[in-house]
Amino acid sequence: MTHRVEISCCPQPKDVVERRAAEPGFAPRPAPEDAGASQRRQMAVLTAVCLLAVVAGTLLELFSGVPRVVSLAFFVLAYLSGGYYSTRNAIAALRERTVDVNLLMVTAAVGAATIDYWQEGAVLMFLFSLSNTLESFAMARTRRAITQLMALSPEDARVRRNGEEVRVPVAELRVGEIVIVGPTERIPIDGEVLAGRSGVDESPITGESIPVEKGPGDGVYAGSLNQQGVLEIRMSRPASESTLARVIRLVEEAQSQKAEAQHLTEWIGRYYTAVVLGGAALFVMIPPLFLGWPFVLTFYRAMTLLVVASPCALVISIPAAVLSAIAGGARDGILFKGGITLEQAAAVRVVALDKTGTLTEGKPRVTDVVPLNQEDGAAVLGLAAAVEVRSEHHLGKAVVDAAGEKGLPVIPAEEIETFPGRGIRGVVQGRRVWVGNQGLMRETGVGFDGVVLSRIQALESQGKTVIVVGAEHPLGLIAVADTVRPAARRVVEELRRQGITHLVMLTGDNARVANAVAAEIGISEWRAGLLPEQKVAAVRDLVATRGAVAMVGDGVNDAPALAAATVGVTMGGAATDVALETADVVLMANDLTKLPRALELSRRCRRVILQNLGFAGLVILGLVTSTLIGWMTLPVGVVGHEGSTLLVVLNGLRLLRRPTI
Repeated sequence: MTHRVEISCCPQPKDVVERRAAEPGFAPRPAPEDAGASQRRQMAVLTAVCLLAVVAGTLLELFSGVPRVVSLAFFVLAYLSGGYYSTRNAIAALRERTVDVNLLMVTAAVGAATIDYWQEGAVLMFLFSLSNTLESFAMARTRRAITQLMALSPEDARVRRNGEEVRVPVAELRVGEIVIVGPTERIPIDGEVLAGRSGVDESPITGESIPVEKGPGDGVYAGSLNQQGVLEIRMSRPASESTLARVIRLVEEAQSQKAEAQHLTEWIGRYYTAVVLGGAALFVMIPPLFLGWPFVLTFYRAMTLLVVASPCALVISIPAAVLSAIAGGARDGILFKGGITLEQAAAVRVVALDKTGTLTEGKPRVTDVVPLNQEDGAAVLGLAAAVEVRSEHHLGKAVVDAAGEKGLPVIPAEEIETFPGRGIRGVVQGRRVWVGNQGLMRETGVGFDGVVLSRIQALESQGKTVIVVGAEHPLGLIAVADTVRPAARRVVEELRRQGITHLVMLTGDNARVANAVAAEIGISEWRAGLLPEQKVAAVRDLVATRGAVAMVGDGVNDAPALAAATVGVTMGGAATDVALETADVVLMANDLTKLPRALELSRRCRRVILQNLGFAGLVILGLVTSTLIGWMTLPVGVVGHEGSTLLVVLNGLRLLRRPTI
């Protein structure tokens, strides 16, 4: 059981709020965008009031007949309105025994007022308030993906109860109930289509704009748009655990996680601010005492120094890019689990790919049934299906489907025991039946003669996977073939163009099948016959010898290897629970072309971060140098400082656009 607490408080530094929330054991998570909309409107109003007060005060000073106290009153109003949030944030930080950029700005403005530079201080308050307001609105765009996803889920649904159709809140629906969705309506739950056919727009979940045809037996996801037909859907999971709900949680958690570089800039920002305050204090005291400079001049320059040396642009450089990349990826059906994942994905130069379900369609079909020892082919297929009906493996499903197509009765086996990467066994009507590869048969003592081995080799040479069915002796062979994804070769070529220096295919299939698939898609290195633990060892070996590795798999059998890789990537996450839990990057659509998009987005994010850090550092250096040698005035310094901060944020927002490859 989980508990959720929403905290509404005055604006405070993010790390302060997180630290206070974590004390009683709560995990901080950003609230939906609407929670901050009111505050942003208030910030905009106060900024507008500040601007009007600055303009009024400046104009009144131009008229000699107007008492000075009138213009001062407007400047005081500008201070109060423009500095409201900055002062509250500065006080909150001081209570936590830290200093931040808000304290620098407030100190500089108050200092300007003490030496009768009211107008300059008021301009500073306005520009800083304007910068914070625009930054708040800009950063809210990066969180809009969550709000848009939340809006996709209908509040109620039409459900059939006691023979009647009634509308009930989605939260009150129970698993197994029948929900009716009409044309142009949003599907409110995850489930399976029982009746009806229609095109369904799944772009909010998978990022794919082309509608998918749905009919009886097909799965659908909450938030998808039913286009033309009426669908009757059996609910498969609670609304709180729908794919849409899990995606929202993933994006929220990702936006709350920080990259390692972001922790570094926040640490620098905190201590750098203290150094700037100390440096300004020394600048106020040393020149008047030892160089004979006028106190008012040095104090003015010190206040300017507080402004231009503020690390606003430096501190916002990374979160502006990271949050934008996460939100932009989510809109394209690519989920990154935080800034750390983006950082690691940008360093990937080696990609390991699972074969079945990743490079191939993952929908193998039975092509041959070869009975041995005068067994009946239908009986061999029926025995294998009786055992495999308890399995979740791709090949087992193909066997069961083939038996169903032939109309064979399938009586589920008993005493099922699985052997990962090798096969499965069970008792069928008192007979112990083994279904698996050659290795499993040898382990069980089922021998092969030369004729059987030659038949196996002949089938494997055609790129087919051979399943051996045996009891006390081999009963027959079942050949299964999978088709390579049409885009697989194009994706491999694109990855190489992006700078991926090494590609390797990892599969539990035999060497002949692996070689045939690798040759078709253009991968020169492959490792076949791997058990799950051997895939893990292969990934760890690649990490040790070649550096950062991205492992791409289906998130079920490949889960250990995904966890062992630098970055685990899974496909088709909309249908796979374990994928969302294990992988670092989830490609919601079952579309391999999103893999190079994801890696390119992470590299774009890194480039934007480096651009932001370099630009922010150069601006601070230039402004500080100009201030120390007396070339910089307070208003110009404010414009330079706030302008650089806004440019950094806007540069980060470019990552909201869909990546192009």
